Amino acid sequence: MISNDRPSPLGNRPYGSPKPALNETTLRSDKIQIERKTFLFALKENPRGRFLRITEDVGGRHDTIIIPAPGLDEFKKLLDEMVKAASETPPKAE
Repeated sequence: MISNDRPSPLGNRPYGSPKPALNETTLRSDKIQIERKTFLFALKENPRGRFLRITEDVGGRHDTIIIPAPGLDEFKKLLDEMVKAASETPPKAE
């Protein structure tokens, strides 16, 4: 049997329908406004582990990324490198 032949443990859900909610605990949350965007940061924990949820809110539209806690140090390192590159690279003249 190939993986596509196995029934889903979540049952038959139509594409795009939300997954069942897991019991999540918010350990810390904060938000920051940058230009017209609001970024919401929430450090959470559920039975599968800890994670950081970053949600971007632009005029009511939400996009979210989730970073598992074991990857936060690597994420921070890469983010620090991007901040450094942004400050060292002059903007292009228009």
